Amino acid sequence: MKVAVYDLDGKEAEKTELPVIFSYDYRPDLIQKAFYALRSHSIQRQGRDPMAGMRTSALSWNTGRGVARMARVKGEGNSRAGQAGGVASVVHGRQTHHPVAEKIVYQNLNRKERRLALVSAIAATSNKDVVTARGHKVGNEATLPIIVNDDIESVSKAKDLKTVLAKLKLEDELQRITNGKALSGTSRLRGRTKKQPVGPLIVVAEDKGISNAAGGLPGIKAVLARNLSTLDLAPGASAGRLTVWSKSALSALPKPIYERVSVIAT
Repeated sequence: MKVAVYDLDGKEAEKTELPVIFSYDYRPDLIQKAFYALRSHSIQRQGRDPMAGMRTSALSWNTGRGVARMARVKGEGNSRAGQAGGVASVVHGRQTHHPVAEKIVYQNLNRKERRLALVSAIAATSNKDVVTARGHKVGNEATLPIIVNDDIESVSKAKDLKTVLAKLKLEDELQRITNGKALSGTSRLRGRTKKQPVGPLIVVAEDKGISNAAGGLPGIKAVLARNLSTLDLAPGASAGRLTVWSKSALSALPKPIYERVSVIAT
């Protein structure tokens, strides 16, 4: 299948053959499974001090006092004397069910499933229905995937990248990620005043400055084709992220996923 390759002015420069990867089936079940498994690899295990809430002189008064037999802090003449301590569900007491560092948070994922999930997530970037259902603003006349010549890899300024995306008829998408959503309540009190929408992903074969430009625009990310992951293509386990590909990136994708598609095709 032939698709258009655009220059930085948004004009069609040539046509190129679309890899067979983009014709793979959309598998949201695999993508979701792979996303949560891969995300678990960056989670740091946490625990609690085994002696937390237990460093106290509290002992039970036993029976015959007309009060509960709960352990109480020793002493007199201070605010803690006689108060319950050393047990759960009391002031300055221990946690009832605290996190333990031994908990297994790392989720394993089969190699074939991981590769198929990546292939399916890549194919979803060419499915206009999936992309628009995710919330991206794509014009009615736009065709997916959006492929640009390799000059985009050398764009190093945010304002220049913004101009390029506007010429690719993505003005509505830029406006969407600029506005965001105002947050209220506790999150706002703690500094999280706005929820940042996820914008376009730019996939390139070589980084000649494009990552600096993308880093200056909210919601936009540039990634090398060889480092492409389901986490990039399906934020929040929802596939169909609007993706701009450089022409060289199509041939720079990891070879194992091409081999996986070849096995399926045969």
